[in-house]
Amino acid sequence: MTVQTENLSGIDIRAEIERLRKERNAVILAHYYQKPEIQDLADYIGDSLELSRKAAETDAEVIAFCGVKFMAETAKILAPEKTVILPDLDAGCSLEDSCPPEKFAAFRAAHPDHIALTYINCSTEVKALSDIIVTSSSAEVILSQIPPEQKIIFGPDRHLGGYLSRKFGRDMLLWPGVCIVHEAFSETELLKLKAQHPGAPVAAHPECPPHIIDHADYVGSTSGILNYAKAFEGDTLLVATEPHIIHQMELALPGKTFIGAPGADGQCACNICPYMALNTLEKLYLALRDLKPQVHIEEGLRLQAKKSLDRMLEMAGGTVGKGDLGAR
Repeated sequence: MTVQTENLSGIDIRAEIERLRKERNAVILAHYYQKPEIQDLADYIGDSLELSRKAAETDAEVIAFCGVKFMAETAKILAPEKTVILPDLDAGCSLEDSCPPEKFAAFRAAHPDHIALTYINCSTEVKALSDIIVTSSSAEVILSQIPPEQKIIFGPDRHLGGYLSRKFGRDMLLWPGVCIVHEAFSETELLKLKAQHPGAPVAAHPECPPHIIDHADYVGSTSGILNYAKAFEGDTLLVATEPHIIHQMELALPGKTFIGAPGADGQCACNICPYMALNTLEKLYLALRDLKPQVHIEEGLRLQAKKSLDRMLEMAGGTVGKGDLGAR
């Protein structure tokens, strides 16, 4: 069940987080899809690849991961000696939910001549069943290193897999999962928005379906979209990914306008990730205070999952350097 926040009236939550951060020798990692108040408190802000690397490198004793469960599990896989806490253990992922390990294992067994190139948005068990993990930041550089004759299973995001398949001309077996946030963007509403802002480019995440990608001037990871926002000429950018990334854009570029792509009716909040939204400052404070909920992974499973993550970090090479992490 979702963490029940106790009555915290009269407590300066931000001051207490700062105190506990030092007392626990903790580092706070936040994904770009977290609420602005959490981003503003984080030691490092980034996407899955950047935060995975930071989890492996940090000398903190405690990692407070403000993101979703698979991200915190990745931190624990790479840094087993550290205490990893997640403000709300119910912060899951629709892509992870779409790919049960037992079904993925059967799918792999049915295609023994294929390797499994698996998106990081999956469970530890699925990582353990995979050959190489990829993120949206690293997928292209990793795929380019795989011989063209090698058959590939790609899961669990069929939209990211389809985008890579089209771009590289690679025929891949795609697991049928989708991100509920990126799936919700409306082509009709995006076209209306483009008409209202003629000439404004569209930056889209590759988790978006093809009918959104087809209208994009730039397609890339959250970090890539942020870098594009800093580089594009013009004063308005339409952003087809979870809109909390816009907070970092506005901090870096206060003179530009950033508009999130709309959902089905142009009014709904369906472009906001409901899982990321479960994390709050109050829950972060309680997690640091009580050192729970903690992420635990059985050692044999961790070691098996680590193999595919190590392959990712080795093959990603210099795709993302330490300097690309947004430091507080």
